[in-house]
Amino acid sequence: MSRGKFQSRVGTVISDKMDKTVIVDVIQIKKHKRYQKSIKRNSKFVAHDESGQCKIGDKVLILEGKPYSKTKRWKVSKILEQNSPLVAEAEIAEAQITEAEITE
Repeated sequence: MSRGKFQSRVGTVISDKMDKTVIVDVIQIKKHKRYQKSIKRNSKFVAHDESGQCKIGDKVLILEGKPYSKTKRWKVSKILEQNSPLVAEAEIAEAQITEAEITE
């Protein structure tokens, strides 16, 4: 008997502070049934990253899988795009601000 396919989603990594775990933000855009207006929905998924290569801003493909922990039910399949330059610039600016606070 077939149980069906595993679901997959494409999203952006918004947190990589945990060991072997990332939080992925998936944006879904759907049309309203009656008014046909586009509605944007965000969902956050906790995903298992065995290699620990995902960084903030990476675009990743996640697959549904077995439960890894209480909240972790997804697994990072592959990194589609590496860290975007805008996020890298924001991180550099944030690091410079914290360095300025430390030196004061």
